[in-house]
Amino acid sequence: MLLIRGGRVLDPASGTDATRDVLLDGDRIAGIAPHGQLASRAQGAEIFDAKDLIVAPGFIDLHCHLREPGGESSETIETGTRAAARGGFTAVCPMPNTRPVNDNASVTRSILERAAAVSPVRVWPIGAASIGSKGEALSEIAAMKQAGIVAVSDDGRPIATAKLLRQVMEYCRALDLPVIDHCEDSSLFAGAVMREGRQSVRLGLRGMPAATESLAVARDVQVGELTSCRLHIAHLSARASLELVRSAKAKGLPVTCEVTPHHFTLTDEDVQYDTRFKMNPPLASREDRDALVAGLADGSVDAIATDHAPHEAALKDVEFDRAPFGVTGFETAIGLALELVHAGKISLMRMVELFTSGPARVLGMQRRIAESDPADLTIFSAEHKWTFRAAESASKSKNSPFDDREFRGAPMATIVAGRIAYRR
Repeated sequence: MLLIRGGRVLDPASGTDATRDVLLDGDRIAGIAPHGQLASRAQGAEIFDAKDLIVAPGFIDLHCHLREPGGESSETIETGTRAAARGGFTAVCPMPNTRPVNDNASVTRSILERAAAVSPVRVWPIGAASIGSKGEALSEIAAMKQAGIVAVSDDGRPIATAKLLRQVMEYCRALDLPVIDHCEDSSLFAGAVMREGRQSVRLGLRGMPAATESLAVARDVQVGELTSCRLHIAHLSARASLELVRSAKAKGLPVTCEVTPHHFTLTDEDVQYDTRFKMNPPLASREDRDALVAGLADGSVDAIATDHAPHEAALKDVEFDRAPFGVTGFETAIGLALELVHAGKISLMRMVELFTSGPARVLGMQRRIAESDPADLTIFSAEHKWTFRAAESASKSKNSPFDDREFRGAPMATIVAGRIAYRR
């Protein structure tokens, strides 16, 4: 048994914000009560002193890349999930753009078997929507669901056509799976390496307009309305895209979206031929960034997701045009979200919701601190001062735009199935 004593429990699902003791017995929550009231049931339990710390439901990352199989020189399931645990995540959802692509049950099972052997956190794979993510034919979605996927996506590229998207959505509606789409109109995207604007002109780099994303979001929302399937927009970055999601929600459509920490923190003005600042969607304008922060605050955005995208140094240490898109994100996510809290942009409860009950709802799950529920908890400090050093990251890759950034607030412990997966 493990008794987490005297922490400030923040649970958006129940609205709890109070000092509580939480008792874990095996892989379940055995009790939650005011300080001292669980003592008789906690005889012999290990004690975790959570005084001055926040105890939250286990954080979920809806969107990451673990690279295994096929990209082990950049990341493995073991190194990636170790970084996730250090970042406070109890569950991560790896995208299917591995080699081979996770488009069939055998690949899904191999990922889960490897995760069971080496991962300190839960791994919930996302399966490919189309075979090879090539946008030509449906993948083995039903078999993958039986094997353990929690959603489908062709992430790294959009689901190719409206016709295929409709087929995928109709199939997934029957299976009660959400469809997650990487929204971009490739006809506006080809060859672009950053967001189109004054900064792209100044740097002489080919830019993609914000409409690259919002045009695809508009298509997806309309096909979603046609099929009544749950639609989730990945790594939303543009103000116009957010307005489309708001409008869909107002109509009662099952449309959700996520925003990454790098998109609510940085802008295209931060791009200076440094490939650590090259990601897709690219960093957007200040106006777009401010709109995303407003969406995080008002409930239009459902989740914060890292889009952790590790690349070995040899791939990133090239000219900006030639480098792959993507940045790491597990270990800096809580620190960056707390910057919004400290600035008064969002409440602490809202921040916790964006990492817990928000992403859980996208997946059709619950995330809460309640008796008999899974003993997955994230314990963090809103005040602990530290500096992120990419060289010291648990990730195999170091391609972070936040290297040497000072933070106020940090994950202090990650508890998965009643066991401490990470302790600061």
